[in-house]
Amino acid sequence: MSSQSRQTDDTQRFAAWGREHGNAVRGYLLAMVRRVDVAEDLTQEVFCRAWQARRRYREQGNARAYLLRIADRLLCDRGRKAGREITLDEEHWKQIEPVSRAAEPSASVSRAEMARRLTTALESLSAVQRRVLLLRYYGELSFAEIARVIGCPLNTTLSHARRGLSALRKLFVEDVP
Repeated sequence: MSSQSRQTDDTQRFAAWGREHGNAVRGYLLAMVRRVDVAEDLTQEVFCRAWQARRRYREQGNARAYLLRIADRLLCDRGRKAGREITLDEEHWKQIEPVSRAAEPSASVSRAEMARRLTTALESLSAVQRRVLLLRYYGELSFAEIARVIGCPLNTTLSHARRGLSALRKLFVEDVP
C-alpha cells in the first residue's frame, strides 16, 4: 500500500470515527467532568491522541471502545492533576458563558432540574459504578469491553453496574412525590 493511499485510508477512518463516535465520547466526558468546556477540550485531546497513534492502531472490531479507553485514561490523568486547575464557581461561569437561546423557559427549567437530579444521583455512586454506567450508556459498550477499559474482571464490572443501577432506581423512586 502506498503512503498516499494509507494516509487517505487513515483520514477517512478518522473522519468516520468522528461522525460515529464523537457524540458518545463527548457525552461520556461531559457526564464525568460536568463542564462543557472541559469535556470539549478532552474530546479534542482524545481524537488528537487517536490520530497520533493511528499507525499503531489495529482494527479489532470496536473503535468506540478504543476511543473511550483513551478518554478514560485522560480522565484518570486529569484526576491526578486536579489540584493544578482553576475552577470557576457557577456565578463567575455565568458571567462569561453566552446566554442560552432556548425558546421555552419552562422546558429549559425542567431539563435543568432533571439534569441536576441525575447529576446528584450519579454523584452518589462510587466512582467505578459511575464509570461503568456512563461507559455503558454513552459508549454503548458491552460489559466485556467495559471490563477491558477499566481494567477489572467481567463479573466485578457486572456487579458495579448492578449496584449502580440499583442505587439510581432507589434514589429516583424515593424522590418521586
